[in-house]
Order: sequence, then C-alpha cells, then structure tokens
Amino acid sequence: MRPLRIALIGSRGIPARYGGYETLLEELAPRLATAGLEVTVYCRSHMTPRHLNEYRGVRLVVLPTLRTKHLDTPAHTLLSCLHAAERPFDAALVVNSANALFVPLLEGAGIPVALHVDGIEKRRAKWGALGRAVYALSERLASRVATVIVSDAEVIASHYEQRYAVATTNITYGVDVDTDPGTAVLDDLGLESGGFFLYVSRFEKENNPHRVAEAYRDVPGDLPLVMVGSAPYARAFINSFKTNADPRVVFPGALYDEPYRQLQHHALAYIHATDVGGTHPALVEAMGYGNCVVVNDNPENREVVGEAGLYFKAADSGSLARALTKVLDEPATAGRLANAAASRAATRYSWDTITDQYFELFRRLAGS
Repeated sequence: MRPLRIALIGSRGIPARYGGYETLLEELAPRLATAGLEVTVYCRSHMTPRHLNEYRGVRLVVLPTLRTKHLDTPAHTLLSCLHAAERPFDAALVVNSANALFVPLLEGAGIPVALHVDGIEKRRAKWGALGRAVYALSERLASRVATVIVSDAEVIASHYEQRYAVATTNITYGVDVDTDPGTAVLDDLGLESGGFFLYVSRFEKENNPHRVAEAYRDVPGDLPLVMVGSAPYARAFINSFKTNADPRVVFPGALYDEPYRQLQHHALAYIHATDVGGTHPALVEAMGYGNCVVVNDNPENREVVGEAGLYFKAADSGSLARALTKVLDEPATAGRLANAAASRAATRYSWDTITDQYFELFRRLAGS
C-alpha cells in the first residue's frame, strides 16, 4: 500500500522561525515522515531559506504572500489551499482558526481537513475591533466546515463544546530535551549556568513582555533577566519597554535551535506571562528542561503546570516580583518545583505520544 499523503498548511513553515505553530510542525512533520507518511509543509517565501525544498525528510512547498499584519496569513493560506486542492493529498492539517474560511477549498476537492484552532484568538490584545470580529466569525465557521477540530488544551475544547456544541480532538504539544546543548550562547551573552531568569515569547501585548520588564525592577539582586523574542509589526510597542529597561534585562532578539535550547537548559527559572492561548510550546519545553516555572495564573496555564510551578497575576507587577524573589530566597522550594515540572512534562508531553495521536487522526481522516 502507498503511504498516506498529508499536507500541513497555515503556518509560516519550517524550519521554525516564529511561534507555536511553526514549532509544532517542525517537531511533528519529520516524525510523521519517519513513521511512513508522505508529508508536505506549505511555507512562506520570506520565512524560508532560498532554494530549500526538503527538510528532514519533509517536502516543502514555498509560496509567496502579502507581507502585512492582516493579510500575511490569509493570502498565503489561500494560495496554499488552491495549490493543495490540485494534488492527491489524503488529508490535511490546517492551523489557525482564521484559516477556516479556506477549508472548504480542500474539503471540496475531497481532502478531509483537521483544523487546529489554538487559543481563543479573538481575545488577543494585538487585534483591533475588525480583527476580533474576523476571529469571532472564524471560530463559528471552524465549527461547521472542518472534518475535525483539533484543540491543544481542555480549556479550548470546553469553549467550543459549550459555545458551538462541537466536540474537538485534544492533542497537546511535546518536549524533546537536549541533555547537553552546550553553553556557547551563555558565553556570548555573559551568562552563567543557573544564574539568570528566562522569558521567551513573541513580544506582543497579550504575552505581557512590557509587564515582565517593568516588574523586574523590583526583584533584588544582580541576576540578569534574559527576554528572548521579537514580533513583526510591533516595533513601537517593543521600543516602549526596551527603552529605559532595567540594566539587568538582556534582549538578545529571537533565538531558535541550539541557542534557545541552551538558555532553557541553563536558566534558574522560566517566566511565562501569556494571557491568551492553549498549551504553549515554550512553557512545556521549560518544564521538560527542569526549570522552576513562574506562570501567569489563568486556566490554560494551570492546566499545563498544575501544582508544579509558582503563579502570579500579570496585571499585578508586584505579584511577579514577589514570585521571582521567592525563587531567589527559597532555592529548596524552587528545586522541588523544578523537579515536579520535569516529571509532569515527561509524563504528559511526549512527542512520541503526540505523533502517534496525529498519525491515528490522519489515518481516520483518510478513511473518511
């Protein structure tokens, strides 16, 4: 029998150089290819190295887009779905609920679709009234057009069930721990192992980088806070908190691959401040690397971390400062929580298990 042919559409592509969806596809696609599927990932031309058409056993289709805040994703997804609809794919995974509008192009061509909806996008602070309205409409449309809806957290699954009376398939993210990633980036940044706090996220308002930077002014001591991230179309916002930040705060930009893993491996504690979303890959990875995780207190983050972390309220800068001070003052507590986080990640967030779940999902879709 020939292998199943699968299309992965809607992200910026792989290698991962942006966010959670790109991380998901970089981890998932090669594993599916190793498991015997023919996997194609649709990539954006401005995010993909020139002439790259294969990556770790995965076929890449690189297409252009309109590089604006509101048109980048829909323009590329439209072209990708038109291209894929003319190919003999057995199933597709489309990521981002905003792409629900284009799912009928694939379904109409006989390609069953799993639509990954991530968090409740209409609540993200970066969107204006029009953006929130588009995402609200996309949510409703998603519940009607896709063969299967995929969520990555029970909180998101409950939202779709209660609001739209539709069941979702819940599949989380995983972590693949590099036990010896090296220390080159620590040397470059002047850091010591176990001697810095780490924050990783896109620098967008709902991820609260501005509040983290401000709260760090009230944390005692001389340990650096390394804030890894960037964001397109958000230069003014980023400058608003980078300018005049506490001198202990280090901004190395967006880091990926080995430098990113080195920071996760050697951090004293990891700060996760997101307001919106489901299961965040960077949080799961921080847990897997045995960090003490200091987490914004909302249902999605509590679902991931459970009792294996310290909680704060992002809107209250004092609560974050107190939590980080506790990490410094109570190393035994921080160590216990770090071990609990690593154990929880190993039990709940295995890429092998997640790959098996997606493999079964695609087999069911192809059979439908």
